[in-house]
Amino acid sequence: MLAPSYQKLKDILSVSIDSKRILTNPLQTLAYGTDASFYRLIPKIVILAHNEAEIVEIIKQAKKLDIALTFRAAGTSLSGQAITDSVLVVATHGWKNFELFDNKEKVKLEPGIIGARANIHLAPHGLKIGPDPASIGACMIGGIVANNASGMCCGTAQNSYQTIADIRIVLYDGTILDTADTQSVEAFKKNQSALIQEIESLRDQIKNDETLYHQIKNKFKIKNTTGYSINALVDYQDPIEIIKHLMVGSEGTLAFISNVTFKTVIDEKHKSCSLLIFKTIQDACNATILLKSAPVAAVELLDRESIRSVENDPDAPDYFKTLPESACALLVECRDNDLDNMLLKQLKVRLEIESIPTYAEYEFTSNPKQYYFNWKARKGLLPTVGGLRKNGTTVIIEDVAFPLPQLADACLELKDLFKKFEYHDAVLFGHALEGNLHFVFSQDFSNQSEVDRYEKLMSELAVLVVDRFNGSLKAEHGTGRNMAPFVEKEWGAAAYQIMKRIKTIFDPNNKINPDVLINPDPKAHLKNLKPLPETHNIVDKCMECGFCEPHCVSEGLTLSPRQRIVIAREITRLKESNDDPQRLADIRKDVTYQLDETCATDGLCALACPVHIDTGKFVKTWRANELDSNNKKTAAYIGSHMAGTTSIMRTGLKIVSFFHSIFGTTIMTALSHVSHFITFGKVPKWIPEMPKGADKINVKN
Repeated sequence: MLAPSYQKLKDILSVSIDSKRILTNPLQTLAYGTDASFYRLIPKIVILAHNEAEIVEIIKQAKKLDIALTFRAAGTSLSGQAITDSVLVVATHGWKNFELFDNKEKVKLEPGIIGARANIHLAPHGLKIGPDPASIGACMIGGIVANNASGMCCGTAQNSYQTIADIRIVLYDGTILDTADTQSVEAFKKNQSALIQEIESLRDQIKNDETLYHQIKNKFKIKNTTGYSINALVDYQDPIEIIKHLMVGSEGTLAFISNVTFKTVIDEKHKSCSLLIFKTIQDACNATILLKSAPVAAVELLDRESIRSVENDPDAPDYFKTLPESACALLVECRDNDLDNMLLKQLKVRLEIESIPTYAEYEFTSNPKQYYFNWKARKGLLPTVGGLRKNGTTVIIEDVAFPLPQLADACLELKDLFKKFEYHDAVLFGHALEGNLHFVFSQDFSNQSEVDRYEKLMSELAVLVVDRFNGSLKAEHGTGRNMAPFVEKEWGAAAYQIMKRIKTIFDPNNKINPDVLINPDPKAHLKNLKPLPETHNIVDKCMECGFCEPHCVSEGLTLSPRQRIVIAREITRLKESNDDPQRLADIRKDVTYQLDETCATDGLCALACPVHIDTGKFVKTWRANELDSNNKKTAAYIGSHMAGTTSIMRTGLKIVSFFHSIFGTTIMTALSHVSHFITFGKVPKWIPEMPKGADKINVKN
């Protein structure tokens, strides 16, 4: 039962939005409310918004009722920034428009376009978007911008912040600002003069505070997505430009992004890469420092544990299994539109690092099979490592950044920290050229001692990154809920107050994605943890990353593979705990159609899943297990009496065909509809294309 204010919101919105897209039943709110993080909140309402007019209406009505909203696209975010226990507004279907213009130098994209799909649109022109996160095959433009996604090859030069040209946003009161539209900008300046003045005041305050000004400049010399993009207040003078860039990395806490215009980036025709194996992390990091000035497109670090996680892949080279424990790899990429220039770049790489010995000889390759494996090994590390974890545990990824000269020391101290708290499965990898490291480990949240262990790790991590190395606690994944308690730790009181003022300027009532990025609760990162009960060995390794969703034919009709697994896990949890039988009954009411009957069971999800989970195979198992004893007996009887069954079916089809010949199509169709209705769907509908009964085939010995 919805609270009165939520029920009123639903009733009001149902006038202008199809009620089928306003979801309140327990199965759908849980399914749509799940993201790739290790947190869980269940929305009261999920609204599948299809256009900006609907967004404006949702925002205005929610404001009147003082109801919080969270906006979401693909839900591949890792830090809990796309979940809510209030109203979740999903902008995916209906948000797929794009436009290439200004001599192909700019591309306008709506938030529901998958990053890889945007690149497919641009590929015939030899172009791409700048950001290239590892999840680009599943994440969408809305999330890419909201989290200031970067990735393997874009560094800080071509991330969302640097390549954004324009943006169209809807503010907390329904006001629209389109920075590409002169009339919209002028109207905004006139009608939102107080907001403009606040932005200018913040800009001037920072520029008049030399210490704060230089702190911001220095902290954004390396990757940094901890808190808001307050470098916008230093980098730009014009308040509209400041607003535009503040939206990047704001994690949906300041406004809704209707579309974004990126400056396009050249996608070089020729690409090659090589895995360089070094004896130690120190050697690999020292080589990275030298490669900073080399003509490389990417330098990705993989520690020994990362290599071990992929060494059993069928395409992995045999020598992976023989590497020493101290080994570390660098995946180095060279690109160019001219083949000779690319080969020259490869030579320059060799010359640049010839003073540092590699463990083995290396060659650059453009061979599709080897090239693809090298990048698959890197891009799939998060879910691959997640697939190796113990059942019932969650997988956690954090990403930090350090000044490049200190990267080797930071790597070693991070590894010591993992050992101290006995995270023996932790792997370290990342964008070495930017000093950006990701680390992945499994975490059991089923008891308090494990939660306490995680809390201690995070506390000491903050000290190591901030106090020891003056690094970034978040480099590209967004602050979310997991790092929100540490924003002030990293930035200090003065900068944190600036961030709090930014939130108040754009969201004075704290109703746009509250508790994300700015959260006064010092233990927010330890609450609302997602349960992951063992359900079935086919799906237990799923980390709910969402990589499968773009390949599912029923996504958007009912559930995606990820959502089917979420529902199956919740049913298992409720059955085992027996603490909410009514909720279990409510979910089971819709599960047959949503989870079972609409799954194509075609296995396409397994092709996209880095750990090859075939949710279709799981659904087939579910289907068999859910059959009651009477149905199983009936199926068994039919299976052992096929001759009689087919004889009856032939006769039945002949009888139906006979009556069709007498009554005609119109009357037959009407009778069919009536019988289907009065039997509550048990008698299937007849259609003119239904075949006649065949004659029995006489098999001669």
